Amino acid sequence: MRHRLAPYLLVLPGGLWLLLFFVVPMVTMLSLSLQEGDVVNGYVLTGHWQTYVDAITNYRVQLVRSLIYGAITTVLLIVAAFPVAYFIAFYGRRRKATFLFLLLLPFFVSFVLRTISWRYILTDEGILLGPLKDAGLLADSFHILGTPVAVILGLVYNFLPFMVLPIYVALERIDPRVVEAARDLYASPLLAFRKVVFPLALPGVFAGVLMTFVPASSDYVNSAVLGSSSTTMIGQVIQSQYLVSSNYPTASALSFTLMAVLLIGVFAYARALGTEDVMKVAAR
Repeated sequence: MRHRLAPYLLVLPGGLWLLLFFVVPMVTMLSLSLQEGDVVNGYVLTGHWQTYVDAITNYRVQLVRSLIYGAITTVLLIVAAFPVAYFIAFYGRRRKATFLFLLLLPFFVSFVLRTISWRYILTDEGILLGPLKDAGLLADSFHILGTPVAVILGLVYNFLPFMVLPIYVALERIDPRVVEAARDLYASPLLAFRKVVFPLALPGVFAGVLMTFVPASSDYVNSAVLGSSSTTMIGQVIQSQYLVSSNYPTASALSFTLMAVLLIGVFAYARALGTEDVMKVAAR
């Protein structure tokens, strides 16, 4: 009996954690999204599905904008992270741990503080634009802060390690002899990368996509600190509906809508490519 119960006892702590801090809040939020009422008089579960229709109708612009920002951020992260991961995996040698530590070092600072620091960097007279304007290379009216570019730059910076690390783990698993075999068969460095290295690194790329697209699309800190009213993301709307307007049904409906859209992307990946390799990369 003890041997039979051992696997279940090992899973029990994690299962209870997920039950208390994931399943229960999700069920509560689903219930809130179908309720009617207000904070003063209380809420009553009426199965009011119209809340979803109204929420999507009123905030579809912010929802689509968030998905677009998340997609652009993810693509830029792949472009920026792959060379970094490739260099560390194939040329880092005994200094790999040092390079990884330097990559993660800025992230010992709070997420909010790092985002605020970008605000000072991107301000019109900051250390980036100020010297360029003084030198006459940029017009005085040129600005980045408060634009989609600023928001996306903040997202790329804040989520960069979440793309670098899975790609690095996937590249670490590649046997160097496979690349050497491609070169022995007269493949150019570019062809060897395209036919050998990149396909073998795809599990890490897609693991990084899952780890960055979801939080980037639902983020609200970067758009609140670096953006403006024209760059409002759905995360800001949900935060405002919950904490400012106390409109819990609408906020819950928006949260479930966003989660459903993001899960469709995750399931589409699982359907097309499978998750076994991704789980192996994550486990490493």
